[in-house]
Amino acid sequence: MEIGHLNQLQILELGNNSLNGVIPLNLFNISTLEYLTLQLNSLSGILPSNMGLGLPNLQELHMYGNRFVGNIPNSISNASNLIKLDLSENEFSGIIPTSLGDLSFIQNLYLASNNLTMDDSPEFNFLTSLTSCRYLEYLDISDNSLLSKLPKSIGNLSLENFVATSCGINGNIPLEIGNMSNLIRLSLNSNDLNGPVPITIKGLHKLQSLDLDDNGLQGSLAHELCEIRSLSELYLISNKFFGVLPTCLGNMTSLRKFHIGSNNLNSKIPSSFWNLKDILEVDLSSNALIGNLPFEINNLRALVLLDLSKNQFSNNIPPTISLLETLETLSLAYNKLKGPIPTSLGEMVSLNFLDLSQNLITGVIPKSLESLSYLNYLNLSYNRLEGEIPNGGPFKSFTAQSFIHNKALCGNPLLQVPPCDKHVRKMSMRKKLLIICNSSIIAVLGILVVVCMILRMHKRNKIGNPIEKDLSTLGAPSRISYYELVQATNGFSESNLLGKGGFGSVYQGMLSSGKMVAVKVLDLTLEATLRSFDAECNAMRNLRHRNLVEVITSCSNDDFKSLVMEFMPNGSVEEWLYSNNYCLSFLQRLNIMIDVASALEYLHYGSSIPVVHCDLKPSNVLLDENMVAHVSDFGISKLLDEGHSKTHTETLATLGYVAPEYGSKGVISVKGDVYSYGIMLMEIFTAKKPTNEMFAEELTLKTWISESMDRPIMEIVDFNLVSQHEKEIHEILALALRCCEDSPEARINMTHVTTSLIKIKNVCV
Repeated sequence: MEIGHLNQLQILELGNNSLNGVIPLNLFNISTLEYLTLQLNSLSGILPSNMGLGLPNLQELHMYGNRFVGNIPNSISNASNLIKLDLSENEFSGIIPTSLGDLSFIQNLYLASNNLTMDDSPEFNFLTSLTSCRYLEYLDISDNSLLSKLPKSIGNLSLENFVATSCGINGNIPLEIGNMSNLIRLSLNSNDLNGPVPITIKGLHKLQSLDLDDNGLQGSLAHELCEIRSLSELYLISNKFFGVLPTCLGNMTSLRKFHIGSNNLNSKIPSSFWNLKDILEVDLSSNALIGNLPFEINNLRALVLLDLSKNQFSNNIPPTISLLETLETLSLAYNKLKGPIPTSLGEMVSLNFLDLSQNLITGVIPKSLESLSYLNYLNLSYNRLEGEIPNGGPFKSFTAQSFIHNKALCGNPLLQVPPCDKHVRKMSMRKKLLIICNSSIIAVLGILVVVCMILRMHKRNKIGNPIEKDLSTLGAPSRISYYELVQATNGFSESNLLGKGGFGSVYQGMLSSGKMVAVKVLDLTLEATLRSFDAECNAMRNLRHRNLVEVITSCSNDDFKSLVMEFMPNGSVEEWLYSNNYCLSFLQRLNIMIDVASALEYLHYGSSIPVVHCDLKPSNVLLDENMVAHVSDFGISKLLDEGHSKTHTETLATLGYVAPEYGSKGVISVKGDVYSYGIMLMEIFTAKKPTNEMFAEELTLKTWISESMDRPIMEIVDFNLVSQHEKEIHEILALALRCCEDSPEARINMTHVTTSLIKIKNVCV
């Protein structure tokens, strides 16, 4: 408090300490104060509404990195000699005052990282008020909630640096931005801008850095950008630009960083581009660029980063790429490159990141790569490589993930490849006979164990399931009365209704014991209802599995039939997949499909008589409180005689999920469930129903995915899934296609599916 009594104080620097609490009010009345720096402390409270009145000589005020709250007071404009004002990284809120426009001498204004808003009216917009600040050079309003358009008056600002990232700016970039002729840096990334880049941008002759990443900008890449000859950094990642890369890019000799990944460009890279001999970073990833990589790539002699991944480049990797001796990061993943890995890559001494995965590359891994002493990331997976994996230099620290899914690699067994020993010693005849004998003994013992298990199971079934047992009892110890169900469901009230299906309605209810249940009431006006009830009772009578919905008991007479089932508080997978209120992560989706696969494996092979569900789809898979999946609704399921197929003339399953042989001939087998599972597996990771309107005539969900497997897989995957599991999703969709072979005999079984998905999961966790 006593500092406020220093009447002749001109400079007070207290920044970068551990001060806390509020600022003494009399500190703002030291009229002689010229420099006040309080940044990077833990100061808090609100600024007094009259704070500028007592500071007529203040030139610099630095308060960033504290915990101040409340509004920025209008009276701050009374500190009329302010040159630098930094209020960033606090918790200020409210509208940015237009009175800041009265700071006639202000040069630097920093308001970033607060909770400030902006008046959306162009006439009273604080940006408009700043047009009278003719000395203003640097303005940073990033990380606020401005949620406004850029006013046309922005063209009247004399700024050299305008930074407004992540603050909800929307609408088009106004044409008037071309009048900001003093701009050196313009950063508008991570906003909601749309429309094209205005052609007037060519008027920014002094511009050196342009950052428009992560917006919704559209149209072709403006040739006018090429006219900004001073431009050194151009960031256009994650927009909606389409069309060709303009040939005039080769004229931008000042360009050092060019990032335009994650757009929709679909041309060749113009030959003039390879003339940018001083460029440092090039990111063209995640587009649809085509053509070959030319020998002239070596012209980019200063290159440090080159990312051409997730495009459609083909042909060989040019050996001249090794002349990029300063290159540290090289990614050519997810293309159609073929031919060998050039041996000359071993000369790229600065390389620390190399990704050539997901291509058609053949031949061996050059031993010359062992000399890349700085290489700490290598990915050669999903190619057609063969031969020995080098084991020297950086290869000592690489794991199996760098080499999986190739043609015929060999080497260290720790890399999950066979050894490369070419001189296997011949076993003696005695040793061979010993192995054969041991194998035979083990096989015989195994058969005896299996026979004993079958006899034991048969005996148990014979005792526990007498033929005359009433279907509707479900083996339950007790029944439940109609009156109890009425009480539990509030008279089958609409408020208790969970959903309606083809054979009736399902209600939520609470039994007198306090147990929450789901009550499935069948619609007896439908001819198929009785068959459905009997089928579900038949199927569920002896089935017990953690991934099946348990049917607790039933209530049945001539006028009323219902099943009382385990209640699933998280609803169906379909609700989670298509509702705006839910979002399933990659691992949640994978776990759900492992649960469903386990349930089907049990139905097909784990019960005394194989059960075919016949109507597998997301709405028939329910989630408990722990997000464990349970398969439900066995209303049209079938019991198979000795595991064989049977013919059913009435096709009741849901369109889009039905196996071809079921839909056309009514043939039912466990392989029909495998087909439905494959369709559901595709749907889970693409969030596209097989009945989506985009699928018409020859195009189906299955053919759409099949035709997309050679392209970047994230183009068809649900947009809610992030890209770090691209490889695993590619494997999952490939597995789904194997489930959906047209011929039932060609489809894999559910045991194989379960094992494969668990392996994929083990890689991820």
